[in-house]
Amino acid sequence: MSIEIRTAAGIVRGRWENTVAVFRGIPYARPPFGALRFAAPAPVLPWDGVRDALEFGPPVPQAGSVSGGDCLTVNIWSPEPGAAGLPVLVWIHGGRYLEGISGNPHFDGATLAASGAVLVSMNYRTGAEGFAHIAGAPDNRGILDQAAALRWVRDNIAAFGGDPGNVTVFGQSAGAGCLAALLAMPMAAGLFRRAIVQSLPGTYFSPRLAATISAAIAARLGVRATVAELARIPPGPLIAATDAILDRMPEFVDSWGPMALTPTPFSPVVDGEVLPRAPWHALTEGAAHDVDLLIGHTRDEYRLFVGEPTDEQITAALERLTPATGDYRAAYPEATPRQLYELVNADWLFRMPTLHLARAAGGRARLYELCWAFHREQGASHSLDVLLVFGTLGADEVRAHPSALPNAAAEITGVAHRMRTDWLTFAATGDPGWAPYDPETRITRVYDTEPTTGPYPEERSRRLWDAHRFDTLALV
Repeated sequence: MSIEIRTAAGIVRGRWENTVAVFRGIPYARPPFGALRFAAPAPVLPWDGVRDALEFGPPVPQAGSVSGGDCLTVNIWSPEPGAAGLPVLVWIHGGRYLEGISGNPHFDGATLAASGAVLVSMNYRTGAEGFAHIAGAPDNRGILDQAAALRWVRDNIAAFGGDPGNVTVFGQSAGAGCLAALLAMPMAAGLFRRAIVQSLPGTYFSPRLAATISAAIAARLGVRATVAELARIPPGPLIAATDAILDRMPEFVDSWGPMALTPTPFSPVVDGEVLPRAPWHALTEGAAHDVDLLIGHTRDEYRLFVGEPTDEQITAALERLTPATGDYRAAYPEATPRQLYELVNADWLFRMPTLHLARAAGGRARLYELCWAFHREQGASHSLDVLLVFGTLGADEVRAHPSALPNAAAEITGVAHRMRTDWLTFAATGDPGWAPYDPETRITRVYDTEPTTGPYPEERSRRLWDAHRFDTLALV
């Protein structure tokens, strides 16, 4: 059965899917092509009649998809369109700042919405289109897209059953990096009341570092990293040039610094204007002081990416990524070289930036860690929390997996329900049910077969990084 809702730009037609009304592919900004390529998002143009919102919008340009069209779109799942005034959850997907689509079936919002919230997801520009530093273009275009989507939510979500005064933004990995940037951006103030930061990457670039990386990508195409010259390059070749530089990044570690050891050439740019400070400093100085925060990571953040590191890679990681006063071999004497490689990468890229963001919030952030796992090799891996919160990994899939742990299929429904309930409670009230993090008690919610609450579990890593201060990454 179809359902029609009037937005500020025109009427959209969605449909009921079981007990949830779903609207897909609603444009929140004009397509970022032609004269609008590399520009800040432009307001969507109104339309006459009724616009079908039945299919996800096309992906933004990325590997495997360079089509145009209305790619800056939002999707909405609502159990009660109209004047219900439900909490709103807005999802920002990850993907290394390089890729990702809101139409990924793992981000289906039906389960969250059926639990009593309005769920919104979005496409935003990724890769060089959204994050490269380009002379003549604003930095952080992908994050500017997200801010535009949040303004669309503010102006339109009431008609879909949401409360525009009770918006919680949640994002994971690169989506968490964007969300932490939004917390620090004055232009995003007032667009959301709460934030859930899942697996924050610790990489924010200075303009000089970002410009050097973009120059290397543009040089592969025989041009300079300017709007005038890159506008002549179609998205496909620009993506290929980015991939070529990505493959060679470790060669640049002496000048680009530790970011050259990560799986992406892009991160938010601390330009001093739109993004004035890296988020740890911004929160310490009082940014987003009126935003409730839920912050956390998984235990085995880097295990998916480890593979079989060479001796050279292990040495480089321990030398380049360890804090100045830290010694991983002394802190983890039982760890194999491969485990040390995994630990230092997990801590430098995800676990410690996340912990330090909670610390920077000054007693107003709740902290969590996911320790439950279903996969024998992957453990509590990067992105597993997403599948649990969205409810898109089920017991049958776990049971059929050849590497599933013996009791995982029986456990997953309960673990997922507890996490999802805590996310929804936080979105509704700002209090998920445990005390805020502070440096003395370090209270942390640990999700395992049965949840527990106590001191932060990764004590050895916490001590290694205690004196370190995460900040903007610059050229060496």
